[in-house]
Amino acid sequence: MPEQEQTIYDVVGGEPTFEKLVDVFYERVAADEKLRPMFPEDLEPGKYWQFLFLIQLFGGPSRYAVERGHPRLRMRHAPFPIDVDSRDRWLGHMRAAIEAVGIAEPARSAMMTYFERSAAFMVNADSSVENVMQWQRKYDEA
Repeated sequence: MPEQEQTIYDVVGGEPTFEKLVDVFYERVAADEKLRPMFPEDLEPGKYWQFLFLIQLFGGPSRYAVERGHPRLRMRHAPFPIDVDSRDRWLGHMRAAIEAVGIAEPARSAMMTYFERSAAFMVNADSSVENVMQWQRKYDEA
């Protein structure tokens, strides 16, 4: 019987590692003056969903899909004006959380590649305009 390739979920230590990752990430977001207002007052539900999403994404149990369905990341983030600075702050907090938890290569690079690509996809605002609607009009007129 062929041996199954280990997933990132398995390699990094499963649920306990992802729980620590989410905790460290959210501690950093809670202290970030720009990102914190984008999150609800109670961070616990978001932590729960991010935890389930990440364990599923990186090869663990599919509880996120069972409980919440398709991730629809862009749709879920659309109400928040996410500019390049917000993206970079988010990525910095995630990178720091990965380092703090001690996720080693090659899992570290694989995870960061995913986070960099998905964070770029979430950008929906231009920080040189006052609000998202101005940004949208700017590009609709072009």
